[in-house]
Amino acid sequence: MNDILQRYAAALESLAGKGLLRSLPAPAPEAGRAAPLDFSGNDYMGLAKRPELVDAALQAGRAYGAGSTGSRLLSGNTPLHQAFEARIAADKGTEAALIFSSGYQTNAACIAALLDKMALGSEPLVFADKLNHSSMHLGCALAGAKQTRFRHLDLNHLQALLEKHANEPRPKVILSESVFGMDGDRADVAALQTLARRFGALLYIDEAHATGVFGPRGYGLCEAIDLDPATVVMGTMSKALGASGGYVACSRLVRDYLINKAGGFIFSTAPSPLVVGAGLRAWELLPGLDAERKGLLARAEALRQGLLKLGLDPGSSSSHIVPVILVTPERTVATKERLAAQGIIVSAVRPPTVPQGASRLRLGLSATHTDADIARLLEALGSL
Repeated sequence: MNDILQRYAAALESLAGKGLLRSLPAPAPEAGRAAPLDFSGNDYMGLAKRPELVDAALQAGRAYGAGSTGSRLLSGNTPLHQAFEARIAADKGTEAALIFSSGYQTNAACIAALLDKMALGSEPLVFADKLNHSSMHLGCALAGAKQTRFRHLDLNHLQALLEKHANEPRPKVILSESVFGMDGDRADVAALQTLARRFGALLYIDEAHATGVFGPRGYGLCEAIDLDPATVVMGTMSKALGASGGYVACSRLVRDYLINKAGGFIFSTAPSPLVVGAGLRAWELLPGLDAERKGLLARAEALRQGLLKLGLDPGSSSSHIVPVILVTPERTVATKERLAAQGIIVSAVRPPTVPQGASRLRLGLSATHTDADIARLLEALGSL
């Protein structure tokens, strides 16, 4: 075997020895076929298979084709893309919005552009929640920006760090999620914006896991606050909207800047009209799903209470994402496999996705889950 390939093989063996080797799960069954009870996905509002989304995708495909044929700056800028962006901006309360092909791409491309030291005139001071998503860390790395990480959700710590650097002339940027995807806990977005205003910082909030589930009409935690022009809100169509892609809602100035400086936007083919059509229809449905949101969050609370009664640790979850912290990768994988044998699919999350000693099952609840589904899951966990 080639020496380089041997090194790859050794790296895989090392991961396997630590219980950290990843592999693809069995393919999901086709629609209409019997399926296991699945808590592994992010289809929080149960929209992915809704006929309205499928019909909207087909209509968009007939009007604009299956593919966008080029980047937005070339041949891929359709009226459908612009209509979706206008709707996002209106509902998020911003001047503008911009859509991307994935949430990961959105964070990596936008954060890298916003932290560009050439545009800013100096390297920015970046204050980031310790548990931010890897795509946010990648954006910082692409910009060559060093992060000053504050303790998870600890705004007193963030304030102390901002005060420490208050007299430095370098531009300041705060990065945080609103609902954290591994812990299911929530940031105080209003307090974050207050701090950003006080210290003249740009605030970038990742609403990937909040979009669809929180807010007066389901448009995320930031929907409930009056957004400052220096606040940029990111979200996805890949989770509660049941489609694929990402977006930022922002000022017109920031949108124009990203169009010119975000490489992931400039050099990527525009999202497919099929996906944009489905995403826009899902977005339009969100305000009418209040009962589903309330039911989803009530079942998540019932699940947390049930886990505590079993002596299991749901961490700091206060949302539709509920971890079961099992500490070691080995115990986590073994529990996942035992649940799978009972027809229940969950995600096993291990380092480096989560910190050492924090391996867990990640339970992503959907509005399609029932009280009986929660009871079945708890019964299975109690029997292990």
